[in-house]
Amino acid sequence: MKGFCTIGRIAAVVAMALWLGACAGPSSYIVLLPNPDGTVGSVIVKSQHGEQVVSKADQGVLLDGSKAPFDVPKAQITQDFGAAIAARPILPEHYMLFFDLGNSNLTAASKKELPVILDRVRARKSADISVIGHTDTLDTASSNYLLGLKRAQAIADQLRQLGLDHINISVESQGLTNLLVPTPMGVAEPRNRRVEITIR
Repeated sequence: MKGFCTIGRIAAVVAMALWLGACAGPSSYIVLLPNPDGTVGSVIVKSQHGEQVVSKADQGVLLDGSKAPFDVPKAQITQDFGAAIAARPILPEHYMLFFDLGNSNLTAASKKELPVILDRVRARKSADISVIGHTDTLDTASSNYLLGLKRAQAIADQLRQLGLDHINISVESQGLTNLLVPTPMGVAEPRNRRVEITIR
């Protein structure tokens, strides 16, 4: 069969996994599933028959592009792609914690998030966590790098004290180089004073 699929960025993992799970043949098809956060990407199938765009959850299209997209019942998705869906790796989870100005003290709201993160690590039986420290644009790049590192290390230490000392926790700083809210130098933006925690 001549043709190819162009897979939207958001849907890439899901669509490709289901494509690989499909059997070869004239009735082979892909189906688009929602991402864990509920968003839906898109898939474009181009062939000698033209172009078909799939952009709705639980919508399928034949790989040869010979028919318009169609809705696929959930029972059919489970029957055709259940093994491929079950084989998908668990996606990482991401959290952000925020800090008071100029130090490594968590805000009151962020302190309440630590038990949630701890519960998720235990529920997932995670083996790897990364903690990346960030700052606003007050002060110099070098001092902000050190402050970001101090923040990341403080959170890693707290996670270990809460019982995660058996898990690999990597720590790094991006200082002021990866702002959540772009600002010029010298701006005390609270949302930039953060750590990003990724649980794998």
